[in-house]
Amino acid sequence: MFQKVSIIFVVMFVIFLPILSLAQTPLEPTAATTPNNPNAGKIENPLGNINNINDLIKTLLEGLIRIGMPIIALAIIYSGFLFVFARGNSEKLTKAKDALLYTLIGAAILLGSWGIAQLISDTVLSL
Repeated sequence: MFQKVSIIFVVMFVIFLPILSLAQTPLEPTAATTPNNPNAGKIENPLGNINNINDLIKTLLEGLIRIGMPIIALAIIYSGFLFVFARGNSEKLTKAKDALLYTLIGAAILLGSWGIAQLISDTVLSL
């Protein structure tokens, strides 16, 4: 009996929790939904206030750096664990050195791409 009740409770929880947590508030009237509005039916820019290629590249690289830097930090920590677990074993030590080297190369590429993009952007804007 207890098993059936617990199964029913779990099923109800799994079904109704997403319904309650994903419920949306009613939309406020906007320019696109009010009648007799000349701006109704116009397509808005999905990228927000990005209107040129310079801003697009800047936004993409900022997003890439925000995602990449924590990954690089975790890879450096992983390399440290590889060094600790190597315990003098030359094969494992070589693997740890390679992991650290590739992580640092990846970090240099990530930060270098930001620097190169800034350099190109400043050059193009000065023309």
